[in-house]
Amino acid sequence: MENIKENEELSKLNHSCAHLMAQAVKHLYPNAKFWVGPVIEEGFYYDMDLGDITLTEEDLEKISKEMKKIAKDGKRIIRKELTKEEALEMFKDDEYKIDLIENMPEGEVISCYTQGDFTDLCRGPHVESVKECKHFKLLRFSGAYYKGDSNNKVLQRVYGVCFKTEEELEQHLQELEEAKERDHRKLGKELGIFMFSDLVGKGLPMWLPNGFILRRTLVDYITDKELAHGYKHVMTPSLGSVDLYKTSGHWDHYKEDMFPAMELDNEAYVLRPMNCPHHMMMFKNSLHSYRDLPVRIAEIANDFRYESSGSLCGIERTRAFTQNDSHIFCTKDQIKEEFKAVIDLILDVYKDFGFKDFRFRLSLRDKNNTEKYFGNDELWEQSEKELREVLESMNADYYEAEGEAAFYGPKLDVQVKSAIGHDVSLSTVQLDYQLPERFELTYIDEAGEKQRPVVIHRAILGSLDRFVAFLLEETKGVLPLWLAPVGINIIPVNLEHHLAYAKEIQAGLEQAGYRVTLDDRNEKLSYRMRESVVKKIPITVILGQKEVDNKQISYRKSGGEETTTVSINEFKDYLQKRIEEKK
Repeated sequence: MENIKENEELSKLNHSCAHLMAQAVKHLYPNAKFWVGPVIEEGFYYDMDLGDITLTEEDLEKISKEMKKIAKDGKRIIRKELTKEEALEMFKDDEYKIDLIENMPEGEVISCYTQGDFTDLCRGPHVESVKECKHFKLLRFSGAYYKGDSNNKVLQRVYGVCFKTEEELEQHLQELEEAKERDHRKLGKELGIFMFSDLVGKGLPMWLPNGFILRRTLVDYITDKELAHGYKHVMTPSLGSVDLYKTSGHWDHYKEDMFPAMELDNEAYVLRPMNCPHHMMMFKNSLHSYRDLPVRIAEIANDFRYESSGSLCGIERTRAFTQNDSHIFCTKDQIKEEFKAVIDLILDVYKDFGFKDFRFRLSLRDKNNTEKYFGNDELWEQSEKELREVLESMNADYYEAEGEAAFYGPKLDVQVKSAIGHDVSLSTVQLDYQLPERFELTYIDEAGEKQRPVVIHRAILGSLDRFVAFLLEETKGVLPLWLAPVGINIIPVNLEHHLAYAKEIQAGLEQAGYRVTLDDRNEKLSYRMRESVVKKIPITVILGQKEVDNKQISYRKSGGEETTTVSINEFKDYLQKRIEEKK
């Protein structure tokens, strides 16, 4: 879907349409006052104070009708610059605008835009006339705290989107409907993958039986890959002492994103937001020779971060999540080889999942705000140079993003575009000279001298939770056979005559390691077939008298209408091939 905010022309159009909506609201509700109305990726919104009025769907229709009337009138949009005194006088009856004006930086140009009988404070820019804003749609409304502070009044927020033509608008609305069908929150509920409960706590997902099977399959998959690449898997506790995080530097640089410390027996503990400090201590636990390096420590680890309520999004962004995490301890001479090996592993995994729409982002330090990062300029420049050289040696297509580095070093993020338009970081690789220094890690070199190792932080699947969210949206919930919680659904046509054969087939397939269910409900065949489609089961087996007599199997693939009949052995060969090829 089009990112409205990144398109200069559409951004200006949507900004103007927000003003058009505010003008219509003012016509309908004369006492309305307005806070802010920014352009966002999906279009625009405006926060407004309507007193005791609470908007309904019918109100959106009325506002839309009034907007069309104003747009048809076609008034020009006129810009005017104001002094601070003039602005305060113009908006003296609106406490929200007064607050905006009084908090503007000294010397900033103050401007307003007028269209007919409506004037709004705004820096612009805007289109020439309201007539250009006629192809719009008001999408939804919600409550929003003034300034995002839960101690403040709740304002009413109305979302909308605007395009240059009716055709572009209709196409966008169709894409929105498609996105709703792909939304992992909807699919997760329908397919029994995960659930949330406010009583348990916001942002704390609970994985239902189908979700646990999916997660376990992913964990087994990535663990086997890592073991084959020389990683050693470990397990560490989900909390640590505050002193551990003071040593690592996370307490000073990351404290606001961590859960509060717990005081127990004169000691302070926190739920861990990441696993690197624990792995630093594991490396430090024993002596290492240069011959031992690289040491690759990996963990499927539970982590906890205090995300704000407004940023929580299903299992894409949570407060409790599981990371496919690893730390590689190596010599400086091994950096390029190990970094390349990680990228090769990422590409191998993406090939298995069929991911193609992704980009490498080289995340660098903000050179204008260096105080929030560890280390000295020389080490940072060296680290960033080394990562560039690795990427260029692989002819990797990448772009640079200043200010996106971790506080201890530059990193390579793999950015994927989800099927519903979200830009998601799935995998990450980070180069770190700082934590080995802070934890005083050493190995013995060829001359018998102590040296500092370098650490490469990496996550291939990243957060398993976010990875599952991405998978559900990419596949629309139709997971491949090797991943699906239920891979095969067996439906006997007639329970009296075909159930025994169905149970025999079920037992044989389960013994062969497949995840199978048997639908022996006393329902019509058409109903059970439709249920199998709704549950997005990859393969549905239909067993009637012909199959019983010939010891065969008839099956349909998810979403298909064609029925294929084969022998039992041919069916097993077909299943095995699909799993091996990960189709």
